[in-house]
Amino acid sequence: MGDGNERWNDQRVELIIGNLLRAGVILAAAIVAAGGAIYLLRHGSATPHYGVFLGEPEDLRSLRGIIRDVLAFRGRGIIQLGLLVLLATPVARVAFSVIAFALERDLLYVGVTLVVLAVLSFSLLGGHL
Repeated sequence: MGDGNERWNDQRVELIIGNLLRAGVILAAAIVAAGGAIYLLRHGSATPHYGVFLGEPEDLRSLRGIIRDVLAFRGRGIIQLGLLVLLATPVARVAFSVIAFALERDLLYVGVTLVVLAVLSFSLLGGHL
């Protein structure tokens, strides 16, 4: 018997991270595709007005609004949720890396990865403290 960390070797961690990234991208793509299908079913025949830029509606600018739109089965809200899942995928990868490095007792990489996670979190929150 070993010290219990044999299952957390570099190859195993890389495999888990690869599967995490793959699953996140596939899930995000499926959510966006479902939202796109719903949007096209409801608004596919509408004529776009290319001369007027309206920007994103207010309800798609916050997590609360996106969740509300998803629960109301609105295509654009579901698409936004898929994009949030896509953005969260590399963040989840970095968070998992912190745990994996901690289990390997590699404190230098835990510290470096925590800094990367902090920078990612800060930038995703719009740079506001």
